[in-house]
Amino acid sequence: MRILHVVHQYVPDHVAGTELYTQSVAQHQAAAGHEVAVFAPLNRAGEFLLDPAVEDGVRIYRVAAGERGATGVFRSTFRQPALAAAFTAVLERERPDIVHLQHLMGIPATAAEELRRRAIPYVISLHDYWYGCGNGQLYTNDTGEVCGGPDARFHNCGRCAVARAGLVSAAGLLGPLAAPIMRRRNDLLRPVFSGAARIMAPNEFVKRIHGEMGFPTRHIVVNPFGLYVSPEVVAGIAAQRTPQPEGGLRIGYVGSLSHQKGVHVLIEAVNDLPEANVTLDIYGDPAVFPDYSAGLQAMARHPGIRFHGTVSRDQIWEALAGMDVLVIPSLWYEGSPFTIREAFAAGLPIVASALGAPGSMITHGVDGLLFPVGDANGLREALRELLGHPARVAALRAGIAPVRSVADHMAQVEQVYHEALTTDPPSRA
Repeated sequence: MRILHVVHQYVPDHVAGTELYTQSVAQHQAAAGHEVAVFAPLNRAGEFLLDPAVEDGVRIYRVAAGERGATGVFRSTFRQPALAAAFTAVLERERPDIVHLQHLMGIPATAAEELRRRAIPYVISLHDYWYGCGNGQLYTNDTGEVCGGPDARFHNCGRCAVARAGLVSAAGLLGPLAAPIMRRRNDLLRPVFSGAARIMAPNEFVKRIHGEMGFPTRHIVVNPFGLYVSPEVVAGIAAQRTPQPEGGLRIGYVGSLSHQKGVHVLIEAVNDLPEANVTLDIYGDPAVFPDYSAGLQAMARHPGIRFHGTVSRDQIWEALAGMDVLVIPSLWYEGSPFTIREAFAAGLPIVASALGAPGSMITHGVDGLLFPVGDANGLREALRELLGHPARVAALRAGIAPVRSVADHMAQVEQVYHEALTTDPPSRA
């Protein structure tokens, strides 16, 4: 099978969940004998040469889209002739049997029109909520709240767009003026979504939220992500793990240091825990949102709170082995955090906001604890429940089910491809 993946950015220029997932899927498919390529824009100037790099058997087309900031990336959905022409050229060269749209942010929506014109079926993976939300997160820039998607006049989307441009104080005034742009975005992307032969959601929650935003769900297939951890790594984690400190608790956080991740809620909760034998190890890049990161350090009063910066994929297991519990205090609808699968693979219970995917992937009282979103007191009480009670932590650890394998996930991806190739094209309605 000839497969082309389309993604908004790619490793090593950008290293995050969607990019790493795309790389993993492409490499697995190439190893299985498929002809696989990746199309990804670069936000810098340069000439496009139809000469891909070959990495682990995968042909990578990195296309210079010019020096684009956030506004330029947003505008590219409406029109970006250079990227559109490069995409057409790659289609001509690769002649894929199927195209897998991992993420279209910053890529012209006309890419899907070109696929339909050539009668090439395509599937979509939902890594966030971008098709219905310009933010991608259903979390507002103006008020910092969870959002249900566009209102009837798109005024809320207009306010959010204005706030994201840095004009928070003018969001209420200018929002209605930006609303037609957001409506036009919606008009372009809805047919892309509807025209996919199949759409893969990582869990039922993501599928349901898209349905609540008015997207058709009849062709959405739930395909939970997989994770591969070698037996040697699992054994190493078990060997490194030391007993829970007497009367204490080793708490951990791994992820972005951004407001919607709720790290400030976690710090507020830990500040008022006992000082003896209680630690909070925070792993995340402070340079991405430096003002927020500086605020976190300023509010951290507990002597056990430690900031470690980023942690590499190779070091993540050692970091998890040094924790008794991982906390995910997100304020937004997380799609399917990779960290949950890693923590469970490491035998680590999770305390998480009862919101979004974490609220549906974690079973309260079985493999973790849930607390009301944004509630530092509720989080503190959940941690107090585990504080100094190794038997309670051990019971939650015993309740963790085996993590789905990459092989199972990839088998379902291939099944979805075959369904897409053997069914009639969907209606664009």
